[in-house]
Amino acid sequence: MTRTAKSVSIAATVVTALSLTSCGGSGGDQAAADAKQTLTVWAMGEEATRLQTLAKEFTGEHPNITVKVTPVGWDVVHQKLVSGAAAGTLPDMAQMGSTMMGEFIELDTLEPVDDKAFKKDDFFPATWDGNVVDGKAYGVPWYADARALYYRTDLAEKAGFDKAPATWKDLRDLAAAYKNKGGAEWGLDLQPGSTGAWQGWVPFLYATGGELLGEDGKPALDSPETVRALAEFGHYFDAGLAKKNFVPGHDVLKDFAADRVPMFQSGPWMVQNIAEQQPQLDGKWKVAPLPADKSSTSWVGGSSLVTFKDSEHKAAAQEFTTFLTTAKTQAKWYEISKTLPANKAAWDEPALKAGGESLAVFRKSLDTAKEIPPMATWNEFSVQIEDALEKVARGADPAATAKKLQQSTEGLVG
Repeated sequence: MTRTAKSVSIAATVVTALSLTSCGGSGGDQAAADAKQTLTVWAMGEEATRLQTLAKEFTGEHPNITVKVTPVGWDVVHQKLVSGAAAGTLPDMAQMGSTMMGEFIELDTLEPVDDKAFKKDDFFPATWDGNVVDGKAYGVPWYADARALYYRTDLAEKAGFDKAPATWKDLRDLAAAYKNKGGAEWGLDLQPGSTGAWQGWVPFLYATGGELLGEDGKPALDSPETVRALAEFGHYFDAGLAKKNFVPGHDVLKDFAADRVPMFQSGPWMVQNIAEQQPQLDGKWKVAPLPADKSSTSWVGGSSLVTFKDSEHKAAAQEFTTFLTTAKTQAKWYEISKTLPANKAAWDEPALKAGGESLAVFRKSLDTAKEIPPMATWNEFSVQIEDALEKVARGADPAATAKKLQQSTEGLVG
């Protein structure tokens, strides 16, 4: 995609601050990789705690480099990064969520990835492409997540189905059968609007062959594919198969276990959550690829490792990034965190090969997943999608809604 012409208002403020503080410069004198030094890293929540284990292993191999990992909550990391960029107090490296990349690329705070040290072909395409603007990558994929369909097999059998839905028609039929024959209150969990609702709809869009942005970098949300995706999303609410009201903090696993909502989309972490929180469901559920229209296509999330332009320890940062993204370390990270490796070779490691049927589904999803384009205005862009989804869930015409969605997003990207 092309670099966006407009940034969010907070980004504009930071750009001004950067020009005043000379942030985003060369980073001063660079320490050699073998020099004695401290590498500062920001990581998020529990992942920061787990990363300490790998940092100690890295330090054992590189005794001259002390790795200082600082935990930052996901709820405050954006503001801390923006403030750090403005004040010139960013760390050497950070974990950065996939939908945050565009903003910080736009702010010119990230060091471009050395394409001699890191190869695109080593990673799942969408994990790499989500970090690329104007042909340059600004982050190295660390871990990934994709979406799949969780469904209750016992209730499906009760409703007369003995296999997972493979197509949109199959999904409609199973959702209706769950409600009409299987005793469920609803057929499918879909968030009708509010923050995060885009996550459940984008797979519908990608399944049609649609895109969020066209090849020209401009919104492509008035396309026939968008209309079809909105209509399919709206069907579940029109048919009474999904709840029209959304309660923040809703725990889908409780509804899943209580037979109220027997299907939902989610990521790989739910496999362990179901096993730990709802053990009585053992043998009564499975994970399947997202049902297909033209294709079965998830969006890819996760985190990448970025180095900031002001760092004076870029060589050490590259060493640590290399260590964290090797196949063996990625497999070890999976064992520690249960997050999916972004390095394709890691899936040949024993820990991943022994992962079972559910893990194989997510591996397949990563092969076909597509990135969320790295745009500086993603937060505003996604809000417009969520507003459109809320309207469609309440009965608005998909074609008219798509037209308005296109108009409301055109001013957000160049």
